[in-house]
Amino acid sequence: MHGSAKWSSSDIISQLTWDDLRIIKTLSECGNRSATAEKLRINVSTVSRRVAQVEQTLGVTLFDHRRAGYMLTAEGLELRALSERVELDIVSVARRVSCESQEPLGKLRITTSDSLLLYFLTPIIADFKALNKGITIEALVGNETLNLARDESDIAVRATKNPLESLVGRKLATIAWAPYGCTNTISTKAPSTEALYGQAWVSYSGSLSNLKATKYIERRVAANNISYRTNSVAGAGSAIASGLGLGFLPCMLGDITPGLARVGPVVTELNDELWLLTHPDIRKSRRVQAFMSFCAATVDNQKPLIEGHIALPVT
Repeated sequence: MHGSAKWSSSDIISQLTWDDLRIIKTLSECGNRSATAEKLRINVSTVSRRVAQVEQTLGVTLFDHRRAGYMLTAEGLELRALSERVELDIVSVARRVSCESQEPLGKLRITTSDSLLLYFLTPIIADFKALNKGITIEALVGNETLNLARDESDIAVRATKNPLESLVGRKLATIAWAPYGCTNTISTKAPSTEALYGQAWVSYSGSLSNLKATKYIERRVAANNISYRTNSVAGAGSAIASGLGLGFLPCMLGDITPGLARVGPVVTELNDELWLLTHPDIRKSRRVQAFMSFCAATVDNQKPLIEGHIALPVT
């Protein structure tokens, strides 16, 4: 069965099914038949039989069986790519067919970062939920982009200047950043720039190493003065409030976090954008439309906070 694949359209139409493609894709992900069978809730023998049938029909070998598990051949990679395209088509069509009859009820999955969820988005969700009791909310926290096309989430609330072109939505506001310190350790008089950057600082690491704030701090603060790093903006806010050092935060987080106060002005070169995004296939879903409209209206009323025009006094 080795050699170049010679597939006629009639072979593919009459012999290949979505179940076959799904088994091939899952086996390539799991690497063994038992895990594949368990994930798909079928028998191990079914996995072996269906793969063998496809290989026989197409006259190719789809997998190499190695110690590390089942590895796709070049022909197998083509079949997996086909399965991914079919999967996206199925999800897309199902969404379009169902959205016409959707009422504002069911589960709504929202992906966002920890800092946006903590103090900012959670109250918005609570107010929305009070008006839409038939909708349940699942909030998924992470700085990585979940794949809305693969049905992993319905709505994304993101701080970014480069939203994915495959998504639709709107920019809600400009996110301002400023330096903050612990109210118990700073004076009411703002320190000079030289004194400010000579103190201990909190910065970012890991997935947040490319933040503009991270690079801004590293250009101005000596390495031995960066006392704490974290890959969480909310974690940085907590560290600053605990007295571990000064640090840059979005004003929408820093201005409402107990124990924090600004120690300098907004730094406009650190500005970001707040985006509300969804996938084109479900933008007409009533529950998606309901939340996006509600969220946009609420955020519009909170623009002074998000854009750094409100600074709570040091207490």
